[in-house]
Amino acid sequence: MESGSWRELGAHFSTAVVLAGGVLVGAVNIYVAASLLPTAVSDIGGERLYAWNTTAFLIAQVVATMFVSRVLARRGNTMSYYLGFGVFAVGSVVCAVSPAMPVLLAGRGIQGWGAGLLTGLGFAVIHSALPPHLWTRGTAAISAMFGVGNLVGPALGGVFAQFGSWRLAFVVLAVVAVAMAALVRRGLPRSAPDRKQAPVPLGSLVAIVAAVGAVSVAGILPDVVAMAVFIVFGFACVLAFLLVEKRATVRVLPASTYRSGSSLRWIYLTIMCLASGVAVESFLPLFGQQLGGLPPVAAGFLSAALSFGWSVAQIVGSSARRPRTVRLLCFGGPAVLSAGLAGLALLQQENASTLAWLFVLLAAGTGIGMAMPHLSVAAMSSTSDPGEGQQAAAAIATVLTMATAFGASIAGLLVNLGAPSMVASARYLLIGFAVIAAVAIFPTAAAGAGARRAVRRTGHPPRPRDRAPSGSSSDRG
Repeated sequence: MESGSWRELGAHFSTAVVLAGGVLVGAVNIYVAASLLPTAVSDIGGERLYAWNTTAFLIAQVVATMFVSRVLARRGNTMSYYLGFGVFAVGSVVCAVSPAMPVLLAGRGIQGWGAGLLTGLGFAVIHSALPPHLWTRGTAAISAMFGVGNLVGPALGGVFAQFGSWRLAFVVLAVVAVAMAALVRRGLPRSAPDRKQAPVPLGSLVAIVAAVGAVSVAGILPDVVAMAVFIVFGFACVLAFLLVEKRATVRVLPASTYRSGSSLRWIYLTIMCLASGVAVESFLPLFGQQLGGLPPVAAGFLSAALSFGWSVAQIVGSSARRPRTVRLLCFGGPAVLSAGLAGLALLQQENASTLAWLFVLLAAGTGIGMAMPHLSVAAMSSTSDPGEGQQAAAAIATVLTMATAFGASIAGLLVNLGAPSMVASARYLLIGFAVIAAVAIFPTAAAGAGARRAVRRTGHPPRPRDRAPSGSSSDRG
C-alpha cells in the first residue's frame, strides 16, 4: 500500500472539510470568546463571574469528549455530527441573546458540549471515513485547526469587540456551525448505529470532571498556596481516574491503555505534555507589551507564532513515512519544544528584542507539530479491533482538552510565582514548560515504537508481527 498524498486527501475534500471544520469551530470559539468577554462584561455586567466562562466551557468540553464513542455507537457518523453542530449553534445563540452573565455562562457550557463532541468526532471518524494510509494526512489537517483557531480567533473577536458587536460574533459562530452541518451528509459515509444502550462510566466521569474543575479553579485564584492546593487535588483526581479506569469494565480510554507492554499510555502522555506547552500563549501578549514595548495588536501575533509553527510543521511533517524518520520526529518534537521555550526564557529582559522571540516561538511550535500527527495515528493504530481503535482515536480529544485545562492552571501558578517581577514571571513560565516538554522525551521512546508500528500498518503492507496483539514481544518495540 502506497503512502497517501495531500492530492489523494483532496479526493476526500468534503470529508476533510467536515472533520477539520468541526475542530476549527471549537478552536476559533475559544479565542473569539476571550477577545469578546471584556466588551460583554461592560454590557451585561458579571465581573465576578468573568473567569468562569473558560471553566464552564472546558468542563463541558472534556465531558463531551468522553461520550463521543457512545454517541457514535448509538447515532452513527452523520447524526452524531448533526448533534455536535446543532448543540454548538444553540449554545452560540444562547450566548448571543444573554441578558446577564449567568445566562452567558450557560451558553458557554452548551458551546463547550458541542465543541467537545465535534473535536472528539474529528479524530474518531477518521478511523472510518478515510482509508488507513490517509490517517496521518487527515490527523495533521485536523490538528492544525487548533493553530488556525489561534490565528483567526483573536482577530475575529477583536474586530467585533472593536465595534462593540459581541453578540453578532456569537451569531456568526452559530451560522457557521449550521453551514458546516449542511456538508455532513455529503462529506461522511453513513454508519449503522448500534441501538444497544451504552453504559456510562460514572466513576471515571466524576473523577475527570473533578480534576478539570480543580485545575480550572486553580487558574483563577489569586493566592499561590490555594492555587497549588487545587492543582495537587486535580492531579490526585487524575490518579483516581486512572485507578478507576483500570479496574472498570466500562472505560473512557481503551482497555489496551492499561495492558502491560502497551505503548498507548505513553502515546497519550506524550501528546498531553506537548499540547500543554501551548498554555504559554496566553501570557505572551502580556510579556510583549510589558517587556518588549509592543502595541496590543503586535503583541497578539507573538502567541500566534507558536501556533503557526505547530500548524506548518504538522502539514510538512505528515509526509514522513519511513519508520526511522517517524521515530526521529517523535523524539525530536519534545526536545525542540523544550529547547525553544528554554531559549525564549533566556531572552526575557527589560526592553527585549521581540523579533528574536518570534523566530524562537516558531521553532518551539515546530516541535509540537512535527510529532503530533504521528503520535495521533499511533494511538488510532494501536489495536486491530475497529471499535477499540475508534475509542482510542476519540480519546485523543479528551487528552488534548485535559492538557489545555492543566496547562492553563500551571501557567497561572508559574506566572504568579514570579510576581511582581515581569521578567521573573516570564522566565518561570517558560522554564517550567520547557521542563514539562523535556519530561515528555522519556515516554516518547515507547510512543515512538507505537508510531513506527502505525507506519507499517497504514503506509506499507502489513507484516505478521504488525498483527501481534498489544502486550506481545513485538509490541514492546
